[in-house]
Amino acid sequence: MKKFSLLLAGGVAAIILLSTIGPMVGLLVGLAILYFIFKKFLKAESTGGKIVLGIIGFFVLMASIHNAPAIIGVLAAYVLYLVYKNWNSSKKAVVKEDTDPFVNFEKQWNELNNH
Repeated sequence: MKKFSLLLAGGVAAIILLSTIGPMVGLLVGLAILYFIFKKFLKAESTGGKIVLGIIGFFVLMASIHNAPAIIGVLAAYVLYLVYKNWNSSKKAVVKEDTDPFVNFEKQWNELNNH
């Protein structure tokens, strides 16, 4: 049953991720352009250049805000990562007491303290 729920969650997350690839690319491009505009803004010495870069940066920021559904895509990618990570975790390794060094140490320590 756990595998079925992981498969279902992974399928839904994959569909959401595929449907938000466009906004994710748009957001990435917009933020990259905004980063370079900000770097140029800090290096600009003239007031006119800073005003022009500020206006361009504002328009790019507004365009990036319209790609906000990309955040849902990032969350879907994270859910896919969790599904991938937990897919084989249901098969936990059974540690025998004889092979576990800490259990043996505890037994030997108790034997030493009793004598």
